[in-house]
Amino acid sequence: MPKMKTRSSAKKRFQVKKSGKVKHARAFGKHFMSFSKSQDQKRGLRGTGHLRDMDAKKVVKELFPYGAN
Repeated sequence: MPKMKTRSSAKKRFQVKKSGKVKHARAFGKHFMSFSKSQDQKRGLRGTGHLRDMDAKKVVKELFPYGAN
């Protein structure tokens, strides 16, 4: 039976921590930062976040078939 492949996009976008939480970058923070976004919005888009438990479970199960990292 052929090997299943880890989704390359998931490798680049998510990091699974030891606790099982999945770390991700915030959306909408890369484009048009010089205009069209308020200072508050820009500040909120900095840094990273964690996926909710049900989403994290789905990401690990479907996108990392042999376990994460």
